[in-house]
Amino acid sequence: MIISTSCAMAACANMESGMRIGNGERPTTSDTAQVQPVVQMISPQLIAQEQNARDLAAKQDVSEFVKAPASYVIGKGDLLSVLVWNYPELNIATTGAQALSSTNGAQTPAAYVVDQDGQIQFPYVGSIEMAGLTETQARDKLSARLFKSIKKPDLTLRVLSFRSKKVYVDGEVKTPGNQAIDDVPMTLLEAITRAGGLLPMADQSAIAVSRGGVTRTINLPLLVRQGISPSSVVLANGDVVRVRSRDENKVYVLGEVNAPKALPLVDGRMSLTQALGEAGGLNQLSAAGTQVYVVRNANSKTPLVYNLDAQSPVALALADEFQLTPRDVVFVDASGLARFNRIMSLILPNAASATASYYNVNTTK
Repeated sequence: MIISTSCAMAACANMESGMRIGNGERPTTSDTAQVQPVVQMISPQLIAQEQNARDLAAKQDVSEFVKAPASYVIGKGDLLSVLVWNYPELNIATTGAQALSSTNGAQTPAAYVVDQDGQIQFPYVGSIEMAGLTETQARDKLSARLFKSIKKPDLTLRVLSFRSKKVYVDGEVKTPGNQAIDDVPMTLLEAITRAGGLLPMADQSAIAVSRGGVTRTINLPLLVRQGISPSSVVLANGDVVRVRSRDENKVYVLGEVNAPKALPLVDGRMSLTQALGEAGGLNQLSAAGTQVYVVRNANSKTPLVYNLDAQSPVALALADEFQLTPRDVVFVDASGLARFNRIMSLILPNAASATASYYNVNTTK
């Protein structure tokens, strides 16, 4: 019985315990035979290739958003304040203009509503189209029409309430919702500021701007590094801005580390050294320093696997240059001795119990 138990222990010592990435023989099926990732060593050459690929992918095409701010254009639903100097009869609420009342009952100056046809009704003029014009253009157009009834009309026209154009800000901001576009150019930073600013979990590298059914992801820190001012990104009416959470872009550190966990990227960046450090480092009692892996799905059938020999000081320096991407899995394999100890911890209690039972049976005989 003791001999058979020893043989079983010797046979089981070759069995694997837990997850492992290696080059040993594996039984394959028709499904797994097609997924045999090639393990690449993390080297200076690989670091350079990864950096070049990131530089090419990082070039953001934000030309459709970057433009010089333009003057506000009057739209349907806006309220216009018109003051004709030396003609007070044209400036009172009884002329047919719609007067606005505040909550305390005090009236504001008479305001003209730009209707759904883009027009307002003005004394001596009748219907006149205002939509699509700037304040200066609207004033000049109204003055030209009034010139037929009033000698040298002198008037002031301004937008009293901006109601025709909006952008919507959602996600990791303090006060998500609609933000009206007014005479101050609505840049991306202006919209975020009006929404109360970013929350601590906001990912500045993943701000999605949707326009006309097309969504672009804007990386603010990367824009700055490329020499593009974020204040030059101008929004338009109907744009939807969504500030994504850092929780949506995580990497996962598993295996023989002191504190396995999921880690959010910081502004879209995290090195392998940072990930291992946040996970408490390698477990000195069980980790195989030569078997630190980064598994990257890369949206393909064959995942990419990178191997780091963490026992080498040079490799640790390379790990600080190796940048992770969202959804990467960092896995630290166990050493052979740790595997053997774990297997033995499972076998020995059963072997001792079987041996005790064997002697008890023989003793009773």
